[in-house]
Amino acid sequence: MIGAAAGAAGAALAGAHPAAADVTATAAARPAAPGVPPGTPPVLVTEQASKRLLLLDPRRRVWDPAADPAVVRWQFSPLGDPRYQDLRPDVSWVYPCEAKVRLHRKRTLVLTTASFGFVAAVEYPSGRRYWGTALGPGDDLFNPHSAELLPDGNVAVACSTGALVRVYAASLGPDAGRYAEDHLKGAHGLHWDRARRVLWALGDDELVAYAVGGTAARPALTRTSAVALPVAVPGRTAGGHDLFPVAGRPGRLWVTTNAGVLQYDKRTGGFVRDYAGHELVDRASVKAVGNDPRTGQVLSTVPEKGLEQTWWTTQVTVHRPTAAYTLVKGGIYKARWWLPR
Repeated sequence: MIGAAAGAAGAALAGAHPAAADVTATAAARPAAPGVPPGTPPVLVTEQASKRLLLLDPRRRVWDPAADPAVVRWQFSPLGDPRYQDLRPDVSWVYPCEAKVRLHRKRTLVLTTASFGFVAAVEYPSGRRYWGTALGPGDDLFNPHSAELLPDGNVAVACSTGALVRVYAASLGPDAGRYAEDHLKGAHGLHWDRARRVLWALGDDELVAYAVGGTAARPALTRTSAVALPVAVPGRTAGGHDLFPVAGRPGRLWVTTNAGVLQYDKRTGGFVRDYAGHELVDRASVKAVGNDPRTGQVLSTVPEKGLEQTWWTTQVTVHRPTAAYTLVKGGIYKARWWLPR
């Protein structure tokens, strides 16, 4: 996902929402919109039109931050934030394309990347920098597309245009630059598997498992296995895109390709479409997918025609039951349930 510079960004607000506690309390006091299951978690989106990560109120089906700021429970942008100045966010934070929440030693971290070079692990809710780097800031020669936190505090990064997976020694400090790397064509997605202690990486044509060795200060990355992705049209690339754990089913991974939405069964080593709701969830060009184990809902994002960029959408689709969230004047790329793990 690349492109020309985006239109005028929204307000450059860094770190926590200026009234995060008040906003959450206000939102909690409101009744949920009809059809929203009790216990639905907040939704974290990469909002490229305003160059922000937004954590949004799941009780509202329409999110209009300009008219109702309370729909935003938290937001992040490194623009204008001195803690990220060395990463040149004015040129590296152009298209935020990943956001996922992780827990590490009693801290909540949001892993984020942007296509023009920005990568960071951001503490929630302070916005403080746990670690960050910029890969070729201002161009898409690397195109960092996903990141993942490892148990030792290091951070893995997948770069699609750069065709590589890196593990940075982020445990050494906020600007640690040492890394190990391996080549992976079209690297798009990453997931750390606690049970098997491997780093899964999704590329254009294969799902790869890596062993992460060495030490925290000097990591090593070794490919241990790979499985080819299903191809919808012979001779075409599968186009692996999103990789995410199936919540509540540790033996499975969500995998999206150009053609559809699959689950990978680690035990059998095969790709299946036997999950609940597959007849609606399984469709082409899905940029992000994930499920909430408590309510059974599945969310996903698919590009919407007529927006400034061909990969944007204003909607987060929900399945089981079928519904949608709409971000007014939005340019969403990915969406995730807020499920710290």
